Amino acid sequence: MRNYESKSENKIMRNENRDRKKNLIARKLWIGVGILALLSPLGIIIPNYLGAGGAWGEWTLEQITKISGFAPEGMKRMADTWKAPMTNYAVPGQAAGPVHSSLGYIVAAIIGISATAGLMYLLTRLLVRKDGSSKHDQQARR
Repeated sequence: MRNYESKSENKIMRNENRDRKKNLIARKLWIGVGILALLSPLGIIIPNYLGAGGAWGEWTLEQITKISGFAPEGMKRMADTWKAPMTNYAVPGQAAGPVHSSLGYIVAAIIGISATAGLMYLLTRLLVRKDGSSKHDQQARR
């Protein structure tokens, strides 16, 4: 009887250690993502500091025409279709300046990270069973 209890306790301890390692990895991942969100304003600070204009790839239709000499037809057609909720990453009512625009970048990063993490969480909940197998695994077993 004693040997069985010892094996059971060892299994519980291994599971606890595995769970601790998973939590540590997840914590490190979220810390890294948070640091990247805080560093996101570098995308506007560095180009402005170097005199390169705005952030790379965030050009208006007029800027693309000036840079390349033409504007693609699809871009002309779709330019007014989408209006960003935070134009130029500006938080509604915020003052101008690098500190304030940095705040807009950080807010946009947090919103994007939250939306992506929430979507991934929902997809995982829908596709993975409680025993860790996916719906696809269970259909393959049949």
